[in-house]
Amino acid sequence: MRILSVWILGLWLLPAIAATGPEQLIRETSDRVLAEIKTNAEDYRGDPSRLYRLVDEVVLPHFDFDAMTDLALGSFKDQVSAAQKPAIVNEFRALLVRTYSSALLEYTDQKLTYLPTEGSEADGKVTVRSEIEQAGGFPIPIHYTLRRGDDGWKVFDISVDNVSLVTNYRSSFARAIKKNGVDGLIETLRERNQDQ
Repeated sequence: MRILSVWILGLWLLPAIAATGPEQLIRETSDRVLAEIKTNAEDYRGDPSRLYRLVDEVVLPHFDFDAMTDLALGSFKDQVSAAQKPAIVNEFRALLVRTYSSALLEYTDQKLTYLPTEGSEADGKVTVRSEIEQAGGFPIPIHYTLRRGDDGWKVFDISVDNVSLVTNYRSSFARAIKKNGVDGLIETLRERNQDQ
């Protein structure tokens, strides 16, 4: 549960406000989001749907879900039709909102430290690196990989403790497609979203 909570924290620390560069975007968002969690944790515990809406409206517009879905699909992305792709993207988005929103409430004022950014803004792709301290343990690295597009910087992957959030889903996506095809994956994602 500790790694899941850190992953969730990583989701919350993503861009929610306009800023010049990707590192500033994540730094300013971190301050805003962590203050929101600290101030309103009881309200969100009482009504998780409010937390889902907040994640969906404030954080996730800054994700490139098409790119994230393609990464999660891996070599199976070529088997997905134009009609199936929006359904997978929507269900994957809902899965992330529902799965990770509740774990956010486990944030307990851990210190976040930023490390030097990798990559080049001029090249349009960077990794903003950070660590979150854990009581009695080593800091856990949280890295955000962003790409600049026509509508600004978008996150297309997060890695926590050197495990990619997106590619972590690749094996389960592959199993579902091998077993029941792309429609089977869509149905599996729908069922998981209904169970949460």
